[in-house]
Amino acid sequence: MAESVVQRWLDTLRAYAGAAWGKTRQHLSTEWSGLWIYRQMLDRPAAIGLGHQPRDFRPVSAAHGKALLEGRYDLGGASLTTGPFGDPWGKPSPSRRFAVALHRFDWLPHLLTQGEPGAKEALRLYIGWRGEFEAIAPFVWSCETLERRVFHLACGARALADVASDAEGTMLAVMLARQARRLADIYGPDIRSAERLAVSAIAGTALTGDAGKHILSRVMPRLTRLLDQMVLPDGGVKSRSPEQSLELLLDLLTLDDGLALRGMGPPPALSRAIDHLTAAVRFFRLADGRLASFQGGEAAAAPRVAAALAHDAAEAPVYRFAPHTGYQRLSSPLIDVMVDTGAPAQGAWSVAACAQPLAIEVVCDGDRLITNSGWSPDSGASNGLRTTTGGSTAVLADLSAGTVLSGFRGEGLGERLIHGATQLRVERNEGEHAVWLDLSHDGWANSLKIIHERRLFLDIDAEELRGEDRFAATDDAGRRRGVPFAVRFHLAWDVQASLARDGRSVMLRGPAGKGWWMRNDSAAVGFEPSIQYVDGMARRSMQIVLSGVTPAVGQGARVRWKLARVKAADPARPAAEESPS
Repeated sequence: MAESVVQRWLDTLRAYAGAAWGKTRQHLSTEWSGLWIYRQMLDRPAAIGLGHQPRDFRPVSAAHGKALLEGRYDLGGASLTTGPFGDPWGKPSPSRRFAVALHRFDWLPHLLTQGEPGAKEALRLYIGWRGEFEAIAPFVWSCETLERRVFHLACGARALADVASDAEGTMLAVMLARQARRLADIYGPDIRSAERLAVSAIAGTALTGDAGKHILSRVMPRLTRLLDQMVLPDGGVKSRSPEQSLELLLDLLTLDDGLALRGMGPPPALSRAIDHLTAAVRFFRLADGRLASFQGGEAAAAPRVAAALAHDAAEAPVYRFAPHTGYQRLSSPLIDVMVDTGAPAQGAWSVAACAQPLAIEVVCDGDRLITNSGWSPDSGASNGLRTTTGGSTAVLADLSAGTVLSGFRGEGLGERLIHGATQLRVERNEGEHAVWLDLSHDGWANSLKIIHERRLFLDIDAEELRGEDRFAATDDAGRRRGVPFAVRFHLAWDVQASLARDGRSVMLRGPAGKGWWMRNDSAAVGFEPSIQYVDGMARRSMQIVLSGVTPAVGQGARVRWKLARVKAADPARPAAEESPS
């Protein structure tokens, strides 16, 4: 006992020391960036021009580009109208997310779909931005906005230079090199280090002369070492976010294209990372064409996922599980299930982690029915969605199986997830007609002396998903009062749910209108409001809650449930007046 108290004290002391050093590094980085000598260093060697235009593999919208040309900015879920040739820089942004997207130049690739008029308008907007924000300042030159702005400029500056004067073309090159060098130097979250280095290298491939060579020589060795560390053998990344695997893959494809344009072969680590990430994106793409949304990542639009996989001509088989990243997949012709079976990311990689062990997402006949909140760092949403209640899994006593750092430690170390589940048991069995998982985690073993066990059984012939959630006492648990539990199923925002007359069965209908029953033996069945983030936007939704109370320790508690198709001859019809959504 004394040793454990001392260990906790030492861990707390180390955490505060790390937070203090983190805040000091942030302050020193900001102060250093404001010095005259540093600004001079950012322009050496001098950039003289733009040579190549690396390809951005992400989809673009010509309709969005046309609206931008007319002075209508729809960014970050908000809108701003300036009229043709208006100035968005001199107007207050309608929201912070809008301001972030504006200064990231998220509008640039769409505007360039409009040919020469779009390029001229983009050049005018860029010159206006430079006049206001050339000096290094917090927000505009922070990781939050700088990384994507450098990416968009690296992929679009050549098109701008083609309609620019010689002086303007030189300015474009100088500013791109300056921002790329700052990006490579900036102190920011470790979780984004690979993206920052990749984007800086992409800028290096776009620049001619010594400036491009200098950036590549500085950045590529660091990037290749980092890729070997963060990209796991099954293609997942250390953060365990499927969306980060997707976005990093798209960046690396652009870098690979930029290197090819310069006549440079990709280093082995880059090719290896692209291969592994491609396999992971195939694994995480569910039957509706979108990603599974876990661990700080959204589902991502289907065209975006397809664009990341378009380079892969070979139809390689999809993994059934990702043991290094910690996910399991169960699939039949009609039902597709993804399960989070890994411990949350640790340390610096946990700033976007979610405490949702054994959470599931389910797609039935092309409709995503059961999902998770889709919280991501870009959403600006509350960290409450990172707790256990934000996932489709079980919750005990309204106590999250992990907490988010806040206060001084959160400011210095980032909003890391701590005290999450560490021991997860995974057993997979497969037969010709079925596949099932036996799972458990220790997220409440210390606090409540209870282990959550979840069994999932996919009957391929019957097209049914059966689940059982059990709550078992640990070996050192004594008698105590019952603990309330809730098994939560967050529904996708476009799913309708209706409670049947038996007060227990729930009918689910996705956008295609096909019905699925969720039957269960829970003591109580209810509905609660939920929220889902889709393409960065919050969507109101519902969640099914199967609740009860565990008996005295020494006995177990369980809830069984089943998801099956509604059959035409099914006599149990939901009452319309009982429909919550």
